[in-house]
Amino acid sequence: MDRLDGLRASVEAAVADAIGAALAGLPPGDLADAMRYASAGGKRVRALLVLESARLHGVPQAQAMPVAVAVELVHAYSLVHDDLPAMDDDDLRRGQPTCHIRWSEATAILAGDALQAQAFAVLADPVVGPAETRIALVARLAAAAGAQGMVWGQAQDIAAGTAGTALDLAATEALQQAKTGALIRFAATAGAVLAGADPAPLEEYATNLGLAFQIADDILDVTGSAEQTGKRTGKDLAAGKATFVSLLGLDEARARAAAMVARAEAALDPFGDHEAAGNLRALARFVIHRQT
Repeated sequence: MDRLDGLRASVEAAVADAIGAALAGLPPGDLADAMRYASAGGKRVRALLVLESARLHGVPQAQAMPVAVAVELVHAYSLVHDDLPAMDDDDLRRGQPTCHIRWSEATAILAGDALQAQAFAVLADPVVGPAETRIALVARLAAAAGAQGMVWGQAQDIAAGTAGTALDLAATEALQQAKTGALIRFAATAGAVLAGADPAPLEEYATNLGLAFQIADDILDVTGSAEQTGKRTGKDLAAGKATFVSLLGLDEARARAAAMVARAEAALDPFGDHEAAGNLRALARFVIHRQT
């Protein structure tokens, strides 16, 4: 993990600065404060995927950074809305009170709305590339975030909570490939889109990475603590939700996550020993060994 630690620290600092710039100039008040609060911190996995996939294709960081910021803003919006009482009803996120607890439900909803809109404004920055590239990225992010991707996954998750019958493994995988995996796939393939290259290898990498990431989350919900993870644990088990742990058991879930990571690493074989490919492999391993 040493290889990744320095990279993650530099990415976290650079992305924090870029998000600060993207949210500068907002009218002062609770809305702006809540937007900045919601977009602070986190593992920045999606941003790192954007920046390393760009480096893998020879795209400068300055060109890729708005894309990294955009996906982080969409991710932040999704967390704010997921934490609401009508959704997952959480009061803790990243070790801090959730947005609706810190302010109000109305402010949290509006902050999420504004973060999503700001993401597309950032993605339209001409520094990202020619108009056709920006349009392609806008379309891909909209699909990943919307009713065919992340929001669809959240809708399925909510529906499953009241269905009375737990989802099976195939349905759980489909749900999580949308709810968690769609933004990860957008992020990991962004570098190829920026370069006009074939995104297929990184699509395969990200598909496996996204599932491994969610399995690790499900494991942490059972084995971790609020102090470790920065959010309440044990909620899925208490709610009777189908998770990879409830469906497979703890040991098999760990084995499945490890197998997904191996597949993700193998998908990067076409890039050989490129440094960015090595970083992406290290990131896949980090995903299942993290404690937060």
